[in-house]
Amino acid sequence: IGITLKDADEYAEFQSDLAVYHDDYGDYSTNEPTMDGTASLIYLLAAKASEIKVPAVTNARLINYDLKNSTENHFLQSHGAIIRGDSTKKEIALVFTGDEFGEGLPAIITSLKQNEIGGSFFFTGRFYRNNSFKNDIQQLHDQFHYLGPHSDQHLLYCDWNKRDSLLVNREQFQFDFNENIAAMKKNEWQELGNQYFIPPYEWWNDTVARWCNEKGISLFNFTPGTISNADYTYPEMGTSYKTSDAIIASIKRYNESKPGKLNGAILLIHAGTDPRRKDKLYNHLDEIIAYLKKDGYKFKRIDDLLR
Repeated sequence: IGITLKDADEYAEFQSDLAVYHDDYGDYSTNEPTMDGTASLIYLLAAKASEIKVPAVTNARLINYDLKNSTENHFLQSHGAIIRGDSTKKEIALVFTGDEFGEGLPAIITSLKQNEIGGSFFFTGRFYRNNSFKNDIQQLHDQFHYLGPHSDQHLLYCDWNKRDSLLVNREQFQFDFNENIAAMKKNEWQELGNQYFIPPYEWWNDTVARWCNEKGISLFNFTPGTISNADYTYPEMGTSYKTSDAIIASIKRYNESKPGKLNGAILLIHAGTDPRRKDKLYNHLDEIIAYLKKDGYKFKRIDDLLR
């Protein structure tokens, strides 16, 4: 059609009869948004991207929710959720969740303030609506800690033993999530910008991740291996019970098993626990922070860790 390259084709060795790309002002077929036969490269790349499920992270929002386990920009993903930040940086995010119990908030707020650390807090809608927690949540907001959603009614999204088996449909998921956000907005506690979300029970599957992705919700979860999340257990649970000393020892073993093992880690601690647990991990927060600081870790809010 009369088009001639003005300079030698710098991509000649990559061209084929199937797909052609020219970066030359003389070729209007490929360097302008004109769709013709030579633009088939667009379709080829799209098909290949879908075929190999290349992971992508944009503002920490997962684009590929089908990926089971992969890394991109040194981020670790599982079932479509980020479970660790950049593994090349000695950074950690302290994440606190709450639904029914929140008696640990005063101790947590004091510890974070004394250590000059920003934390990330994810509460259910009923937690945000609980007047007994209102003053503590307002303190968190005023001290610039991250506040996020944890579902409204703390729903179990999928079966514990058969993860692919959903226990909620999309409409139930979306309604519950929206109610959680509404509870935050009522007191102007919602963070602006990208919406990070840790699922209830820290349990989800690929379908839930897809729902989140399609709504622009950044799904994430704690980094496995430290057992810090076992701080909800109590003696009556038998062998599942983990004391605070056992959890702290596990964090140390995990970190010391390999240099930088906790790089980019998301460490989960509950903001409150069942009264049957007398040994509260949040009362040992200063000890945990001191240990990690001594080893050179810096603490980030979740939105900074996953940026």
